[in-house]
Amino acid sequence: MEYTVRELSPERYPDFEQLALKQGGCWCMYYQRERPIHAHGEEWKKINRRDKKALVRKGRSHAILVYTGNTPVGWCQYGTREELPRIDAGRGYKKIDPPRTNEKLWRITCFFVDRKYRGKGVSKLALKAALDSIGKQGGGLVEAYPVVSKKMAAVAEWRWFGTPGMFEREGFKQIGPLGTTWVLMRKTIPPSQS
Repeated sequence: MEYTVRELSPERYPDFEQLALKQGGCWCMYYQRERPIHAHGEEWKKINRRDKKALVRKGRSHAILVYTGNTPVGWCQYGTREELPRIDAGRGYKKIDPPRTNEKLWRITCFFVDRKYRGKGVSKLALKAALDSIGKQGGGLVEAYPVVSKKMAAVAEWRWFGTPGMFEREGFKQIGPLGTTWVLMRKTIPPSQS
């Protein structure tokens, strides 16, 4: 299957929206907030949708969208520490030594693939494109938080964080556990020349 990738932008937001509606309503906002919002059900989804759209308009929400033809089939969310601050509040994350570098800190938090395209290389392509984009934006230290719990990995929604193997294939190294469900992985991306 032939795929193309594009950066999330205000013009491409409707494509992201198509996928987010299939995903269930979080709109990849969880990590973009320092704290949870106190809303539930449809109100929670409505607030997430509104806030995501505003962040995309301001250029403060990064993602790679994957297409087959003109149809969006998946995405990978990434961004800077400032754009994805919720990670810092995690108990497991606080126990691990902070990065010992002055490099810009990037984070890869979520993947989503349309059910019809799962297992067909969409996440792998989205990850590579996100790393390329980070390089074009000056590079830096990139963190990922894949699921290691076999019980959780068996549930499709938990695979939204990726697997250790997909990150290892891209040169990420395991740094330490984040509780019993996730592991912290890191890789340095140099600035690209293009």
